Amino acid sequence: MVDLHVHSSFSSDSNEKMEDIVIEAINRDIKTIAFTDHIDYEYSDPNICFDFDISEYFSEIERLQNKYKSKIKILKGLELGLQSHIIDKLNEISNKNEFDFIIGSFHTVEKKDLYNGDFYKMKTAEEMWDVYLDEVYETIKNFDNFSVLGHLDLIKRYSESVRKVDFSYYRNKLEKVFSEIIEKGIGIEVNTSGLRGNYGLNETLPSKKILKLYYDLGGRIITIGSDSHDKSTIGDNFIEAIKFIKNIGFKDIYVFEKMKNDKINI
Repeated sequence: MVDLHVHSSFSSDSNEKMEDIVIEAINRDIKTIAFTDHIDYEYSDPNICFDFDISEYFSEIERLQNKYKSKIKILKGLELGLQSHIIDKLNEISNKNEFDFIIGSFHTVEKKDLYNGDFYKMKTAEEMWDVYLDEVYETIKNFDNFSVLGHLDLIKRYSESVRKVDFSYYRNKLEKVFSEIIEKGIGIEVNTSGLRGNYGLNETLPSKKILKLYYDLGGRIITIGSDSHDKSTIGDNFIEAIKFIKNIGFKDIYVFEKMKNDKINI
């Protein structure tokens, strides 16, 4: 089992020590994990700082790599908050640090937060999809120093009205996004947090329909991640997620090391 989306206390939204996570992952027979702690420059909530000391981060990962090298592979990952107006900052951190794997995620759109609901104010559900996917497309057109797009349809997590919009409404915008990343060799993440029941989704992020569209357009690079912020949810619902991605047609999931991808047959 491979979990490529795991948070530790280096993220401001987690209190879990890296070593405790590693021990739990070993106990769950997980063979590879990627620590992907948050860096979100210019995050819209001034009370939250999504940033950390990368040298300290790498040092702790390297210590654990050496200590547990016979039991688990530990990757130096990052979940990087993407916004179209900070491309230079995104390139700087991607280029000057030797990460194994970078998830590109959108937590802020129009400089407004998704989590606290600011983004959703004064918009119809259809407008939310339009604005969000336009921001995704404009950003990835100009920035490609990352491995996979994380939890692509995240906006459905925080809005019931967004979840009710028919897939056909925003399909064309997704096709543009997928055409762009497929051409650039960037993949997408299958994020199992939606299956945990916290948000009433009962499906992965992105949904099966979105994953099927990606596959039909020729996309094959996918990773799987729990988006765990504590050790109790590492590897959650992976068996279910792998079963339905196989039903779509995927034969492999991907792992990354030094920003190069490799297949694992499922």
